[in-house]
Amino acid sequence: MTLVAIGINHKTASVSLREKVAFGPDILADALKSLAAQTRTGEAVIVSTCNRTELYTNQVESEALVQWLSQFHNLDEAELRRSIYLHTGQKAVQHLLRVSSGLDSLVLGEPQILGQIKKAFFDARDTGTIAHTLDRLFQHTFKVAKQIRTETEIGTSAVSVAFAAVNLAKHIFDDLSKSKVMLVGAGETVELVARHLTERGVTDIIVANRTLARAEGMAAEFGATAVTLPQIPEHLHECDIVISSTASPLPILGKGMVENALKQRRQQAMLLVDIAVPRDIESEVGDLENAYLYTVDDLQGIVEKNMASRLEAAEQAELIAQEQSVEFLNWLRGLDSVATIRAYRSQSEQLKVEALQRAVERLERGDEASAVVNELANKLTNKLIHSPTQALSKAARSGDLDSLELLRSALGINDN
Repeated sequence: MTLVAIGINHKTASVSLREKVAFGPDILADALKSLAAQTRTGEAVIVSTCNRTELYTNQVESEALVQWLSQFHNLDEAELRRSIYLHTGQKAVQHLLRVSSGLDSLVLGEPQILGQIKKAFFDARDTGTIAHTLDRLFQHTFKVAKQIRTETEIGTSAVSVAFAAVNLAKHIFDDLSKSKVMLVGAGETVELVARHLTERGVTDIIVANRTLARAEGMAAEFGATAVTLPQIPEHLHECDIVISSTASPLPILGKGMVENALKQRRQQAMLLVDIAVPRDIESEVGDLENAYLYTVDDLQGIVEKNMASRLEAAEQAELIAQEQSVEFLNWLRGLDSVATIRAYRSQSEQLKVEALQRAVERLERGDEASAVVNELANKLTNKLIHSPTQALSKAARSGDLDSLELLRSALGINDN
């Protein structure tokens, strides 16, 4: 059996091409059925995210997959080929293990990709394009991804400023779910911070932005409260954590504003994380008692240190992925051997039935029993040794001593 994986990702293709090759939820089921029809086993999984589109199939020519992908999306095949990568057999398995473990991600070790691959598998299963081989492959993948997360530190360290900010908050406030957070700004970085916070159980969030409509849009997504920048002083004292990232040329939170908030909080600690350039929070805020101010430079140092740690962990993860891809291929080869043995037994059984039927017919006609038995033995022996004899002769004539020795061993030929 031959596993095949083809795809494009953030390393090989532009955003514009990745958009053209994506499979939205409205076309996914039809695409899976069409793709599965190209294979001999009817198996297909499509992984489609903002950074990659990949097809996983079994028993199909890789060229047919490239042609199918270009035709399905009405793309120029030559353009697609310049960005596509192709893996078969063990390399296909190893690639899937690397992807699911975050080793092939834009951010090394990011955990979201595993959830996306699980969804792709369940979508394919619900559509009916999962059979024994791909089911076993993806179940193996989920097990290995968990093993890599458990045995290495590939995902334990923050490697984005947004993630580092939330991790910092977690170290200062043991239970983030009990903390109230103010996010200043409504851009991509703040949105990512909000996502990390909600994953950690934070439910009480205020989003402050210059434009109220933009703040309301983000607040709606995360169940937060939206306010404008001038309203910050009214709510600042309520917040345990403030994380700010705007494009403002001047600071938004001054020393006096934070000092007043701390008085209202009766000097309960406040964490302020400024990930804006230029700064959103006056540096003098860090001089206030019970105000813990961290800047983007502080976080960047954490990120660089953690990235080095992840790179070291990635080396361990790569070894696990390689070893486990070999293990899966051994299982797959075992399937092939079972099928071969079954076919060989069936063929031999058929020869026996045919020879026995002829012998019974002769006996019923009254032929001498010894002659019938003798013919049965001779004909059955000749039919059973016909193919092995041809293989032995071919190996001997071509001087293929390795094959000759293998055949002798398989047939139990002993020189003694």
